[in-house]
Amino acid sequence: MAVPKRKTSKTRKNWRRSHDALTVPGRANCPQCGASRLPHRVCRECGHYRGATRLQIPEQE
Repeated sequence: MAVPKRKTSKTRKNWRRSHDALTVPGRANCPQCGASRLPHRVCRECGHYRGATRLQIPEQE
């Protein structure tokens, strides 16, 4: 079994972990209703995508 010859330094450990941070997904605004949504996805508020209604959203009163 392989065993490290020396202790991994804090710097080397942190270099390795520098890409582990989570990123916030990008947001876009719906051109139809202006609601915030994920890019390349149907708007949950109005059901539009690329200028056409793709999803029927029931009206809330």
